[in-house]
Parts: sequence; structure tokens; C-alpha cells
Amino acid sequence: MDTINRSPTLLVKKAESSWLNKIWRITATGFCFAFFGIGGLILSALWFPLLRLCIKNELKCHAMTQNSIKNTFRFFIKLMQTLGILDIHFIHLEKLDEDSGCIMVANHPSLLDYVFLASVMPRCDCIVKETLLDNFFMSGVIKAAGYIPNTQADILLPACQKKLNESGTILIFPEGTRTTPGQSIQLQRGAANIALRSKVDIRIARIHCDLPMLTKQGKWYNIPPAKPTFTISIDEKIHIHDFISDGDEALAADARRLTQYLQQKLSEHNLLISKESDNDITQ
Repeated sequence: MDTINRSPTLLVKKAESSWLNKIWRITATGFCFAFFGIGGLILSALWFPLLRLCIKNELKCHAMTQNSIKNTFRFFIKLMQTLGILDIHFIHLEKLDEDSGCIMVANHPSLLDYVFLASVMPRCDCIVKETLLDNFFMSGVIKAAGYIPNTQADILLPACQKKLNESGTILIFPEGTRTTPGQSIQLQRGAANIALRSKVDIRIARIHCDLPMLTKQGKWYNIPPAKPTFTISIDEKIHIHDFISDGDEALAADARRLTQYLQQKLSEHNLLISKESDNDITQ
């Protein structure tokens, strides 16, 4: 994404912004949420159904829909930067070109994490709640983009394997929900099970925000005391064969071991960031 700074950001102390700046950032954040909601409604009601109607090739329809989502997210991120709501830095985006037929896992500190990653990934296949298929607007987006409903394991796993065999990249937040600030990361085994059964590698992405924003407990108007900076780093790739043991009976143990390894990697990152970010705000 050429319009977004890709260089790493230094963790520096930030002075608390003025009350006028805070009012501006609250107003701009509300505007962006409204813009996102209205824009999403228009795309869901008009553009994505039109794509499904006009493009009969399923893979081509999925690709065009995901590309539309990516470009929409890029515009949204640029809008937030221009209005002074946040800054964002991407590191090692070139690694994404190596991730065809791969699973990407990331920590989940903010409501915007999916938006950030989907805006730069060449292809982003997601696992979504099955109940969203009952939503009139969301069901069209899910089907047009080829997203995978989170249903029973005997249906979900073959669907994931099909996407991976088609050179897809499945984005998974293995915590299952946004991280609670100040609490340790607890991962579910879904990502590990899919990777082991599909025999595909895992790419780790780490997301850090120096001043928490849009967290699990926070409302949209609970803005940080200064403009936050998000840093998204595309990091190491885990080779799945390093975690596969002989015999089907070993699968559960392999999944536990891989999940523990992922949790350790993401927890080490969070601990380091937590120590470096202490007292970032000065009065």
C-alpha cells in the first residue's frame, strides 16, 4: 500500500493532546464509523450482489470481491490518517508474497485488526460466524467473497482445505476475540488443527498499538489521550512439518504443542511491547 508508511515506528513518549484535539478526534472517529457503516451498507446492497450476478466464474467473483474489500479498507485507513485519528506503519510486507496456500495468525488488540491486515494481504480468506449467513446484507458479502462459515468441524475443515488448495490465505485470530488489555493471551486450537490437518505453514503477524484504541471493553468514543500509532509486522513463518508427529493419534498432542508455541510467540511480543510502552504518555 503505497499511501501508507511501511517503515517501523520508534516507541517514543507522547504528550497528551489538547482538549480541542481530543474533541476533533472524537468527532472524526464518529464520522469514520458512520462512513464505514453507510459505505458497507451500499456495497452489500448493490455492488457485491451485482458482482455475483455478472461474474459466473466463482473464483473470479471471489477475487474481485476481495479486491473491492481491500481497496475499500485502504481508502478507509487513508481517511483515518488524513483526519488525524491514527498513524499506521507496516513492516515486512514483502513476506506476504510468499504466503499463497498459507494460514496467517495474528494477535487481536483492536477492532481494526482485520481491516489493517485485509488491506495489504494479496488474498484474505476469512472464517466468519455462521449466523451472519442469516443477515440479509452480510450473507451476500460472505458468498461473493468466498468467506468460510464457522460451522461443524467436518464441514469447516474441508472448506478450509479447499481454499488453501486454491492458493488462498486464511486469516485467523486464534484468541477468538479481542485481547483484554492487561491480561495474558489465551489461544484456541482451531488454527493449529486446520494447519496440521491441511499440512500448511503458518505466518505470524503481530499488531501493536502504543495507546490502546477500540479494545474489547472500549467504546468508539473512548479515544486515547494522544493520537495512537499502530504497527503491523509480518514476521516469521512456522513450518508445519516441524510439528507433525507420526500417527493419527498424535494429532491432538501436536495441536496442543503448536498452540502453545503460537501462544508463547505472541505472548513474548506482548510482554516486550508492554515493557517498552510503560509511561509512554507524559503530562
